[in-house]
Amino acid sequence: MYKAGDLVVYGGNGVCRIESVAPLPGGEQAYYTMRPLSSDCVIRVPVTTKTEMREVISREEALQLIDGIPDVVAEVYHNRSATLLAGHYTEAMRSHRCEDLIGLTMSIYAKKKLAEREKRRIGMIDERYMKRAEELLFGELSVALGIPAEKVPDFIDASVGERLAERGERE
Repeated sequence: MYKAGDLVVYGGNGVCRIESVAPLPGGEQAYYTMRPLSSDCVIRVPVTTKTEMREVISREEALQLIDGIPDVVAEVYHNRSATLLAGHYTEAMRSHRCEDLIGLTMSIYAKKKLAEREKRRIGMIDERYMKRAEELLFGELSVALGIPAEKVPDFIDASVGERLAERGERE
């Protein structure tokens, strides 16, 4: 069970700070009262919730994830059906794990680069899911690394650049 002050990843809400663990007025069951770091809303859920809730990854885990980015194989997913495309992306985001979010963003990024080479743009569904996956990923990495979320992409670029330079794969 988590306690007040803990930072957790709660489903698609991203990183949340638990403000209290107590029954709601007039009730017996304990509830988490928490606030997402990325918005001003309040979430109340029973401590027995079935929704994915886990601790934020550690700094060491975040650095290991970033270090492994050059080894991720991005598989581009194409589908003309907007419903099937959105379903595929929703399924990829369902775990809310950083590894899966990295894979998804890299897949859509590879799709974007392919489209640019063909003088096209990716679709709105691709853009929307990439943006959401990045928000969730950068939000958690921000907390784990102790840096603002808007600085996470530059941190990743620099770290990946160093790793590729060490391997002789970047000029």
